[in-house]
Amino acid sequence: MKNGKSKLVLVAGGAGFLGSHLCDALLSEGAHVVALDNLLTGRKQNLRHLEREPRFEFVDGDIIKTLPARIRSKRMKFDQIFNLACAASPPHYQADPEHTLLTSVVGTHNLLTLAEDIGARFFLASTSEIYGDPEVHPQRESYWGHVNPTGPRACYDEGKRAAETLTFDFKRSGRADVRIARIFNTYGPRMRADDGRVVSNVICQALAGDDITIYGDGSQTRSFCYVSDLIEGFLKLMAYEGPFTGAVNLGNPVELTVADLARRVLAMTGSASRIVTRPLPVDDPRRRRPDITLAKQLLNWSPRTSLEVGLKETVAWFSKEQETAQQNRAPELAIVAPAE
Repeated sequence: MKNGKSKLVLVAGGAGFLGSHLCDALLSEGAHVVALDNLLTGRKQNLRHLEREPRFEFVDGDIIKTLPARIRSKRMKFDQIFNLACAASPPHYQADPEHTLLTSVVGTHNLLTLAEDIGARFFLASTSEIYGDPEVHPQRESYWGHVNPTGPRACYDEGKRAAETLTFDFKRSGRADVRIARIFNTYGPRMRADDGRVVSNVICQALAGDDITIYGDGSQTRSFCYVSDLIEGFLKLMAYEGPFTGAVNLGNPVELTVADLARRVLAMTGSASRIVTRPLPVDDPRRRRPDITLAKQLLNWSPRTSLEVGLKETVAWFSKEQETAQQNRAPELAIVAPAE
């Protein structure tokens, strides 16, 4: 609450996996929420349960263009702006690399300018990808990264690095009050089955009985944070009022191999799928684990959901999604032989 009134919050990328969960969390706190999304990777079905919510509004728009008139309206004096508007999985952000880069640069600039004009606090959802294929492990916020600036992942990696630069330039010049979260691998309900990330790939393949595809030999590591834990970190970081001098890692420091993740999902689903290997993609990180010391100190935040609990919730959600998709398929027409 602000001066006895509900906060008005803009969530760019609000129809996405993380964005839709953030909208839910903000509404549960009593805020009025406007979700802005171009629906390239976000999905309206993620927000369908909010259609009758009087404190929620959806606006179709792309942040790399002039922001929609509704967003720029004098009545829309947002207290907070969350920028989650960017494709976040390699197949999606590599599908249109120019748009991906412009979303992080031009789009972030447009939202920062809006924040400056109306005095809103600005939150940038950055990424652990800014560390690239790290040579320092685990990754602390002080590490500058090891990124290939011309590789196939650069549109996303370098785009987010540039977005951080813009955000801190606005902060240093006193033009905006900002917060930056560097997000590590996150999973949970509302992930897209086709997003190409390891958790969704392994679960969907296991449920379908397809071969489970592991890139490389499976020894590369990731650290998986359940979505509700991450969103709690977002809210705490946005609300933080102490001295703020840099980005904050948000993720789960429990590290495991991709092969181990696949074995856990196979056991959990009872699937008979085989594990098959494919060549490792270009510039794919070998190890990834956050140092969350800063988040603990500043925000008193750390993940609470175990991998077992989080995977069960995610498997159950994908299982229901597959059942719904099968039920919605039109039945095949029976061919009836004409009467003699």
